[in-house]
Order: sequence, then structure tokens, then C-alpha cells
Amino acid sequence: MSKQIWRPGNMLYPVPAVLVSVADSAGNDNLITIAWTGTVCSDPAMTYISVRKERYSHHMLKENKEFVINLVSKEICRAADFCGVRSGCDLDKFEATGLTREKASTVNVPLVKESPVNIECKVTQVLELGSHDMFLAKVTAVQVDESLLDEKGKLDLNKAHLVAYSHGEYQTFDNILGTFGYSVKKKDKKEKKKH
Repeated sequence: MSKQIWRPGNMLYPVPAVLVSVADSAGNDNLITIAWTGTVCSDPAMTYISVRKERYSHHMLKENKEFVINLVSKEICRAADFCGVRSGCDLDKFEATGLTREKASTVNVPLVKESPVNIECKVTQVLELGSHDMFLAKVTAVQVDESLLDEKGKLDLNKAHLVAYSHGEYQTFDNILGTFGYSVKKKDKKEKKKH
């Protein structure tokens, strides 16, 4: 396989497409679409979002130091895209998209009711990195839609039809290739006979 050498760039795709809700101390809120987000630590549970300094939501994050990561399902993907291309200084994105504000349990920021999973966060550190500031945050609560739970209370995120972002395109995950540890799992007798 031959490869080309490209200039340095962020080629780690796909990434989650999430809607982040923020608010300032005066109670004004906004929704921002973020792709630069992920897990930082498991214990304590920590995450991050990276936001350009010129974004309308940036000052709210610096001031209030709280946010909610609202996972995006295929049902609210169009609204998430809209929130990524329109500015909250021009309009109320909740009203414009038809999304519903809902009170969070640990932060003074609304969450998106239509999102299947809401991750409430409190900023612990802001790293100024260049084009973006990274807001490191401790997860203070997670709200999960009960329709994603099986009869034993186990979470099945596949039911949520979550969206990822890759090179300008939104995608869902349709095929499960395996489960954690499947590469070393012992095959049962029937499977061995097939091979």
C-alpha cells in the first residue's frame, strides 16, 4: 500500500458530533455544535470540549464554567447542524430548532430534552492552545433516556442511533463488528466447526 505524506492536521475521524449547551451568569443560554470532544479520564469521570475564542459561546463558558454535552441522535442531527452554522448572537437556537430546554440536575445550564444522553459538566481548567481553548471538565451527572435501557437496566446506546462526524459528513453506525474482547474470546464448538 503506497501512502502520501500530508502536512500536519487533525485526521482522527470519525469524531462525536455533540450539541453543547452553555449559559452565562445572567441566564442567557446557547447551543453550540462541537466535534472536538472526548474522554479525558475515567476516575474521576472527566471530559473536554475545545472551542474557538471567537465563538459566541466561548465567553459563556469562561464566565459560567459549566456546560452540558448533549449526544446527537439521527433524529436531532439536522438541529445540531443548524446550531453549528448559525450564531447564537443572532437568534435563540432552541426556538429556531424546536429543541426543548430542560433543567439539569447539577449545573445551571439547560440540557436538550430530545437528546438521548446528557452529560453535565463543571470546568476545572481552561487550556489556551491556539485556535481553540480546551475546557477540561469533571462530569457531575449523566441523564439517560429510559428507552435505551433493557429490562435489567443495562444501557444499549445502539438504540440511540448516535451520530458521528467525519470530514464534513454526519454518519450513523449501522454494523457492529464485535464487542469488547471479541478478538480473544474462545469460540464455542459450533463456531470452531464452521472454520
